[in-house]
Amino acid sequence: FLFLMAANVLEEDSMEQDIESPVTIHQPKLPKQAREDLPKNINKECAKRKIQRYVRKDGKCNVHHGNVRETYRYLTDIFTTLVDLKWRFNLLIFVMVYTVTWLFFGMIWWLIAYLRGDMDHIGDSTWTPCVSNLNGFVSAFLFSIETETTIGYGYRVITDKCPEGIILLLVQSVLGSIVNAFMVGCMFVKISQPKKRAETLVFSTNAVISMRDGKLCLMFRVGDLRNSHIVEASIRAKLIKSKQTKEGEFIPLNQTDINVGYYTGDDRLFLVSPLIISHEINQQSPFWEISKAQLPKEELEIVVILEGMVEATGMTCQARSSYITSEILWGYRFTPVLTLEDGFYEVDYNSFHETYETNTPVYSAKELAEMASRAELPLTWSVSSKLDQHAELETEDEEKNQEDQNERNGDVANLENESKV
Repeated sequence: FLFLMAANVLEEDSMEQDIESPVTIHQPKLPKQAREDLPKNINKECAKRKIQRYVRKDGKCNVHHGNVRETYRYLTDIFTTLVDLKWRFNLLIFVMVYTVTWLFFGMIWWLIAYLRGDMDHIGDSTWTPCVSNLNGFVSAFLFSIETETTIGYGYRVITDKCPEGIILLLVQSVLGSIVNAFMVGCMFVKISQPKKRAETLVFSTNAVISMRDGKLCLMFRVGDLRNSHIVEASIRAKLIKSKQTKEGEFIPLNQTDINVGYYTGDDRLFLVSPLIISHEINQQSPFWEISKAQLPKEELEIVVILEGMVEATGMTCQARSSYITSEILWGYRFTPVLTLEDGFYEVDYNSFHETYETNTPVYSAKELAEMASRAELPLTWSVSSKLDQHAELETEDEEKNQEDQNERNGDVANLENESKV
């Protein structure tokens, strides 16, 4: 019963949908031609609708699991099911498990005493009961608690004239140890979960696009508010955007990897002070053809994931955040937050989210590359023509030198003939 209740509670928790708007209207699925023929006012309302996040700013995934029929799968991994429950349900199950086991074995102790006739010989010194000083269900319940928790007050004790009681004592002791190990282990894992450690890992409110080292880059900032560091920290980024394949297949919320230094090792961070994570917009980047004017029209979301081990406990911690198109600022940079003081560096977290405007081209990275290649073409032509002219001059000089050498050889031959004559 408890396990079924835990599964139902977990299913209800998973069906709670985190949405930004209080009311969600599900439009009927229509063919493409029907969607194009909709009235213009409906299209305007859809255009004004806020983009639905896949991952919220606080890192919680905005996904709703509905119509889960195979609820028995929750029971096959009951330990994880209990750990994933909310605290109020977890504490309720914790108390109920112990209470039910105490009541169950207390009922069995009372039933043994009742069947043996111990209740009819209360106060009889010549009668040897199964459990001394057990005179009702309440005393049997208290004896069950003392047995399972190994308290042992010494007032109620089992006698050696009750073999069924000895067997029950062994069963309750073993089963009580198993219940203690399971429930205490569940509570320990629940308490030691590193979810709260992620609360001190912060991401900048906005992402920015600007020039860095002559290349257009997408950047965001991460920081750690605690003095205890995140060990083996690494950063990843995903682009969430719907996609239609060449065959006409529509893939909603397609995930594309955004390179933030995987091949160069820049994705592995030494997160002591806030760092600016940069993604170079090149031909492999999904932002290669996106310009400043086109960016607000795109329906996309950038999900960033910071992972690492907590230095104090050694457990893995993960923090997440996301940026939609309205939170990507074109032509901005982050304000510096690190200053050198007398013998140490100081981080000003008041300026962590601040940005300032900078001179940035409004063209896409592809257009900038094309303009740069066109600007280099005349220079290439002039250099090649000069090289050709230089080669021609060298050829002419070699021919002249060869002719002069031939003339000299002819003069020498003539002189030798004259001398012979």
